[in-house]
Amino acid sequence: MCMCVHTCMHACVYVCVHAHVFIWRGSHAEVLSLVFGFFKGMSFPLASVAIYNSVVFGVFSNTQRFLSQYRCRELEDCPGRSLSDLLLASMVTGMVSVGLGGPVDLIKIRLQMQTQPFQEASHGLKSRAVAAYQGPVHCFATIVRTEGLTGLYRGASAMLLRDIPGYCFYFIPYVFLSDWITPEACTGPSPYGVWLAGGIAGAISWGTATPMDVVKSRIQADGVYLNKYRGVLDCISQSYQQEGFKVFFRGITVNAVRGFPMSAAMFLGYELSLKALRGDHTVRNK
Repeated sequence: MCMCVHTCMHACVYVCVHAHVFIWRGSHAEVLSLVFGFFKGMSFPLASVAIYNSVVFGVFSNTQRFLSQYRCRELEDCPGRSLSDLLLASMVTGMVSVGLGGPVDLIKIRLQMQTQPFQEASHGLKSRAVAAYQGPVHCFATIVRTEGLTGLYRGASAMLLRDIPGYCFYFIPYVFLSDWITPEACTGPSPYGVWLAGGIAGAISWGTATPMDVVKSRIQADGVYLNKYRGVLDCISQSYQQEGFKVFFRGITVNAVRGFPMSAAMFLGYELSLKALRGDHTVRNK
């Protein structure tokens, strides 16, 4: 849940449209500037993505294991994974992910949305707005200096509303799909089963998370040059009044399509890593 597709798609459309304008004018330097601007804010998430995903998967598996062990001590028969254990573990994972990924997501979006003033300037003003941030470190320092440490968690409430149900639709479908795909004679799912179950779970999760992802992205982008929204409800209200109900589903197809290969690779890498570390001969499902 740590990447914002809505913001990236906005930047993609912006780059494509303006690149044609500058090619027509013959300004190749400005074309390159716009193209590289599409990748603004990606260095910080790329540097932290391994830690983030390790924590997310670790919190889920360990929380689920703890809940199962606690439940088994009270019951004579210890059944397999229960839906309540998976649900609670997913919710805990969602809360932890916000604490860890909130500042990363904020910095990424702030750096990406610096192209917005230039877009407005190119339609009516002769001069361009100066970029507010010079890089991830400068962005982090500026937010702390101007908004305090709490400023790093702007949009945290919207992120919670996205990630808590998002991770429920991420891990629970994966567990049940991988169990359903795996034949009874096998002790664990095959790599193909892990890949397929992970991809479907990712598509479901990102598809259902799109509305709150749009709200979260708008709140986090707010405040670079002006403050437009007073909170989650105000952002939802203004977005609905200005752009209609469909605004909350912008990019849902892209999110779902993107979620499949990304999550398939992530789950497969996670399970195969556990297999290698444990010396198992089959991919084991959590």
